[in-house]
Amino acid sequence: MPLVDIADETFVRAAPAEVAAVVANPASWRLWWPELTLTVTRDRGVKGQQWTAQGTGHGGRRLAGTLEIWLEPWGDGVIVHLFARLDPVDDVLPARWAERERARRVRTWKRYVHALKDVLESR
Repeated sequence: MPLVDIADETFVRAAPAEVAAVVANPASWRLWWPELTLTVTRDRGVKGQQWTAQGTGHGGRRLAGTLEIWLEPWGDGVIVHLFARLDPVDDVLPARWAERERARRVRTWKRYVHALKDVLESR
């Protein structure tokens, strides 16, 4: 099991294609995860994206792993599922570091996904 393991979901009242266009845009990735370099491993179109990730976490710790956004049509919108699985590259770190990193990433993701939700739902 990865040291930093995140599973999150947020409902957005917008067409899946609208959300997919934002998810597929590399400018979005750089905004959401500026400290990570992402490489697309699977472009699922209207169903989302999968990436490998390398970069840093808090304290400058090097991380590597995978990220995925899966878009699930639901009613009059889409559920945006985020899965992040990251491990330190060089260090064996204590569980408290992993929990802080996980909490920081969840807070940041929620801020951005709710901003996306606000923009798309106001149309």
